[in-house]
Amino acid sequence: MILLRREIGDVLRDARQRQGRTLREVSSAARVSLGYLSEVERGQKEASSELLASICEALNVPMSFVLRAVSDRVAVEEGVHVPDTVPDELVRRESLLTPVG
Repeated sequence: MILLRREIGDVLRDARQRQGRTLREVSSAARVSLGYLSEVERGQKEASSELLASICEALNVPMSFVLRAVSDRVAVEEGVHVPDTVPDELVRRESLLTPVG
């Protein structure tokens, strides 16, 4: 079964780790406890829209990029055909994993 909280957590953890940042750094910037952020990343807790926005801001990653990455993961799990052509803005999806700006 696909659980959005797990997919969201995986994408957030990937972004944080690729930036070389610790849970402590991101939790402080997002103003959330380290333990709670850890639970979100592991898919044990569902992030509210407000918390997700705060974490995305702390990571300097647009929420739309996170949601797109989650959507792509879910599509793969569901076996949905994803077109071979991708808009330029999504080709740069690698920016999801590095700070914006």
